[in-house]
Amino acid sequence: MKEEEIKNLAEKQRAYFYTGETLSLEKRIQALKRLKQAITGREEKINEAIRKDLGKSPFESYMCETGLVLSEITYMLRHIRRFAREKTVYTPLAQFHSRSFKKPSPYGVVLIMSPWNYPFLLTIDPLVDALAAGNTAIVKPSAYSPYTSAVIEELIRECFPSEYVCTVTGGRAENTCLLNQHFDYIFFTGSQAVGKEVMKSASAHLTPVTLELGGKSPCIVEPTADLSLAAKRIVFGKFLNCGQTCVAPDYIYCDKAVKDALIQEIIKEIRRQYQEQPLKNPDYGKIINRKHFERILGLIDQEKVVWGGEGDPASLRIEPTVMDRVTFQDPVMGQEIFGPVLPVLTYDSLDEAVSKINSMAHPLALYIFTKDKQAAKKVTSCCGFGGGCINDTIIHLATSEMGFGGFGESGMGSYHGKDGFLTFSHMKNIVDKKTWLDLPMRYQPYKKVYEKMIRMFLR
Repeated sequence: MKEEEIKNLAEKQRAYFYTGETLSLEKRIQALKRLKQAITGREEKINEAIRKDLGKSPFESYMCETGLVLSEITYMLRHIRRFAREKTVYTPLAQFHSRSFKKPSPYGVVLIMSPWNYPFLLTIDPLVDALAAGNTAIVKPSAYSPYTSAVIEELIRECFPSEYVCTVTGGRAENTCLLNQHFDYIFFTGSQAVGKEVMKSASAHLTPVTLELGGKSPCIVEPTADLSLAAKRIVFGKFLNCGQTCVAPDYIYCDKAVKDALIQEIIKEIRRQYQEQPLKNPDYGKIINRKHFERILGLIDQEKVVWGGEGDPASLRIEPTVMDRVTFQDPVMGQEIFGPVLPVLTYDSLDEAVSKINSMAHPLALYIFTKDKQAAKKVTSCCGFGGGCINDTIIHLATSEMGFGGFGESGMGSYHGKDGFLTFSHMKNIVDKKTWLDLPMRYQPYKKVYEKMIRMFLR
């Protein structure tokens, strides 16, 4: 689309929003049901598109994308009436007689910009929350996942008129045109660098934003951890989608006493989960494009590799790779890896680990493996991070009962379930003052007796 077309589309959606059509709770429910039915009816097509973009198996596509979207819709349909209900709150005696209440209201026209690594999930999940809250939406999927973007465009066109929900495809030019428009809310998932540009553009209209970014998420392994189970869950979380997961464990930070044993358990798990030759495993995906393939290979120091390290340029696949004797000065620790490379670093004490993590940019996720409840409490209390797990990885984002989001450099705001509904809602705080009584104490001329009454109420 050209800029004029995008501008007209945004204006068309704003006009539609002001008709009040999206305020009806029944129509919101119908919209979500239509979307769910359309997704269910083209599951195979969605799986095939994701396979072409990222090499994911149908099992992984459903587990990590389609199934999670359907779960979010089901959850929202079950709870939307409660979420949208006005909530009466306490009214001070000085405001007698009144009713005070909070009224969730949609922002209006929202822009949802999504990334390529989970192209279906990270586009449709926030859309579900935006529609449940009563907004119109323009959706901008990533140009790096063209097959999934095409399916999303087809899906949305089938379910909604363009004045309600519309897809804009394309690359940087379209992103720029979209960010030049006046939206009522912007929801962005992607890199920190682009997130800064989104926030900068949003400031022109003072548009509120949610930024779901990333960072170097640490995985702490404490001496009391069950190393076999820890390795199993770390390998799952790290190499899922070839490491192209914003909450994947970026690096292991373990007590030096258990490092060697942990590495052996991790290698054993890689062999078990991905076979001896992972590049020939049909269920192991690929890197999204050649640029990222070359970038990831450039982070691998072959002298420090203890498993993997090889790549196949023809298929854009890189073996699950483990690096030992890594320091914070190595290139692999200078950026978010976002690929199947797992550096292992060590600490002498948990206090040292906490201090080091807090000296770095706040990560999107943090994981700790331990049987020591005090150690888990210390890390989760003293370290700054978006969310995480104790004795597991990445599963904290797979529930609609908890919000998911970043903190500091890893983002702002959250979504999923009720948090998602509230993210796309403005909470109007309203006092309904009754007319049958009007207390005189606030009006001039002020009197001593009224001052005594004010002091009685306000203390």
